[in-house]
Amino acid sequence: MKWYLLVLGIGTAVMLLVSGFLLTGPHMYVQPHIRTYEAPMPPTPAGAVPVDPLPTIPSPEEAAALKSPVAATEESLARGKVYYQYYCLMCHGEAGAGDGPVGESYIPVPADLRTPKVRTMSDGLLLRAMFLGEGHEPVLAYTIRPEHRWYLVAYTRELAKEGSK
Repeated sequence: MKWYLLVLGIGTAVMLLVSGFLLTGPHMYVQPHIRTYEAPMPPTPAGAVPVDPLPTIPSPEEAAALKSPVAATEESLARGKVYYQYYCLMCHGEAGAGDGPVGESYIPVPADLRTPKVRTMSDGLLLRAMFLGEGHEPVLAYTIRPEHRWYLVAYTRELAKEGSK
């Protein structure tokens, strides 16, 4: 009978120690942490040259005057199709009708790239619309690589031609 009391006493002592630790011990909400945006920036190295990595979107006036440096050749349209499939297909669909599997869930739905409005846009305005068109986020200016942009314009023009037939 005495061993039973000894086990009960040791068990009670352990429970009190554990519960005391749980009540007063360390908790996640009291641990120090630094959020990424709160971390101090390291100093700029001596002799560093500042570079503006942000892509620029032409103003409407600048865009109206831009002409595509990419001719609509078989090769450039093939490249444009590859870029279209990578950047645009999920929202605008295979034929550019705005019926892509992701785009159907958007409000407003993506633009139909085969419309007369798109067909009559200048190259520069079409390029600008890719970044700032209705429903587009300016993040596309960061997503679409500069060397891919004019190929996308050429391929979009081809979609517009095919849609008008």
